[in-house]
Amino acid sequence: MVFSSAIFLFLFLPVTLAGYFLLPRRLRNLWLLGASLVFYAWGEPRFVVVMLGSIAFNFLLALWIARADATGARRRLLAVAVAGNLGLLAVFKYADFLTANVNAALAAAGAQPLPLPGIALPIGISFFTFQALSYVIDVYRREVAVQRNPLDLGLYIALFPQLIAGPIVRYHDVAAQIAERSVTRAGFAYGVQRFVIGLGKKVLIANTLAVQADLVFSIPPDQLTASVAWFGLVCYTLQIYFDFSGYSDMAIGLGHMLGFRFLENFSHPYVAQSVTEFWRRWHISLSTWFRDYLYVPLGGNRVSAPRVYRNLFIVFLLCGLWHGASWTFVAWGMMHGLALVLERMGLARLLQRWPAALRHAYVLLFVMLAWVFFRADTFGDAAGFLRAMAGASPATGLEHSLAMLVDVPTLLALLAGIVGSAPVLSALRSNVDRLRPGMAQATAGVLGVAALSAILFACSLLIAAGTYNPFIYFRF
Repeated sequence: MVFSSAIFLFLFLPVTLAGYFLLPRRLRNLWLLGASLVFYAWGEPRFVVVMLGSIAFNFLLALWIARADATGARRRLLAVAVAGNLGLLAVFKYADFLTANVNAALAAAGAQPLPLPGIALPIGISFFTFQALSYVIDVYRREVAVQRNPLDLGLYIALFPQLIAGPIVRYHDVAAQIAERSVTRAGFAYGVQRFVIGLGKKVLIANTLAVQADLVFSIPPDQLTASVAWFGLVCYTLQIYFDFSGYSDMAIGLGHMLGFRFLENFSHPYVAQSVTEFWRRWHISLSTWFRDYLYVPLGGNRVSAPRVYRNLFIVFLLCGLWHGASWTFVAWGMMHGLALVLERMGLARLLQRWPAALRHAYVLLFVMLAWVFFRADTFGDAAGFLRAMAGASPATGLEHSLAMLVDVPTLLALLAGIVGSAPVLSALRSNVDRLRPGMAQATAGVLGVAALSAILFACSLLIAAGTYNPFIYFRF
């Protein structure tokens, strides 16, 4: 079940909200936990057992860590917790990938290959595993009090708004809200607004551009002209941002409707003027997770320059692997890690001498080229696509021309995506508020309600019609 589906919008969400507000406060957490498990079980019921096992494992380990006084015992228990959580990922997410690489080595040695395990991937396993890990580590560090109610810890890990596509929520950010929270009229209204905006980003922009992006990336590279390849990459660049940030907006909005306050996950990353700044704006919950639980423990910025560069490279190599069990994801992560190392070595100082437009162009070009590896299934596909972008493909344009791909919905989605990628609307609203504060507020209120109603109506029509609705982050 995804947020941009009829079953969620018109059945699950209304029933969940109705039950939540009709029940007494003492039963609301139990209701939300039950609803979250139903939400997760909708597609693959057997994977609920995996999640419940993760909740029980981390609940017990955190209790033992909190009770242990000896430093050595606490460290050993933490090692068990880390190994258990990473082992869960290794089995369900990386078993086929590891076996395939072992088979490559066996083939080189002339040995028989091992059968692929063929284990299905539970949706959102990387998100809820990282949340569980952060909780146990924070208990070990004495940064949070251990949770003694297994239902409340289960709610933290399984809470449906952020379960399958983030943001990655830290326990210390919501611990007090799990124990006690309230929903105000203004907070609920903001949640509805944020959810509808996210739904519009996903359904009206990301899904529309996904049609053309998927089509272009499915074309054999030798049939791609440079213009078609660049068009497909632009569509994908906007699709992945509006798909993922749209889900984050919907999660934050749903949280507000239920009294939770999740931290922001995106801050207009495509306006960044360095790759370092890009990662302060893109998937903020993941980049800060790696910073706090991997980069800093490795030494962070407190060590020698070569070790800082090593730490950055390790973090982004693993960041790429977190996104998917494929060497193309690893390459994507390594590209970003190398860019951050180069900027730290002096490229950032050089960039400061460039005009802002040139710095912006540098970031966009790098990020888009890296997206090729993120989107491609193999290195061969990525190399062929890059050759087509460079105009080195033998394609004549007769098989697939740009004119055949561009239509009015796509152009409108591209325009909306380009404008929405920058803080244009917020800047415009601020300027209007400054010039005519009273009138602007009243007008903005009326126009805002009308715009949100139109977005929700348009999304509902497209969802009811069964239009293309891919879910990029299912593999995570």
